[in-house]
Amino acid sequence: MVTLSKIYTKTGDSGETSLGDGNRVPKHSLRVSAYGTVDETNATVGLAKLYADRTLISTQLSVIQNDLFDLGADLCRPDQEKDSEAQYQPLRMTGNQVKRLETEIDLMNKNIEPLRSFILPGGSKLAAHLHLCRTVSRRAERLTVELSNNETVNAHSIQYLNRLSDWFFVASRVANSNGKDDILWVPGANR
Repeated sequence: MVTLSKIYTKTGDSGETSLGDGNRVPKHSLRVSAYGTVDETNATVGLAKLYADRTLISTQLSVIQNDLFDLGADLCRPDQEKDSEAQYQPLRMTGNQVKRLETEIDLMNKNIEPLRSFILPGGSKLAAHLHLCRTVSRRAERLTVELSNNETVNAHSIQYLNRLSDWFFVASRVANSNGKDDILWVPGANR
């Protein structure tokens, strides 16, 4: 368990931060940008939960928020090859977390008519916030994929982010009366 007795440390005043393994890196490093955007995704999920009331989506969003902290912990700890040498076993994303999202997507999608047009972000308040979650999680995914081109990244982390944006999309359709209140794109409507 984490114990924080002092919130500010002044150790980041020079523009550096510590990774999970203790190494210091610039705050603008790609790794910090990736897990920082995962944190930003988590904050948007918190907003979406305000509109989910006591629905199944609210419960699932709580699970996703916990997963996103797991994901941030995974991304802030580079060099998976040295996991066995660590003082404590680093937290890593698993295939089970990815599979859970896939199962939930399939269950939500069962009662929704297939798409015949692209959807504009919006509709209900919950759907609009889920679309925001989707776009921020896509940015986290892009940064994590970019990071994986230069450094080792747990493949389950990338898979999770990829499924997560799909989850947000399908959940937004559920929040729009199972797609009945989706706002459809009309190509060239304003020419």
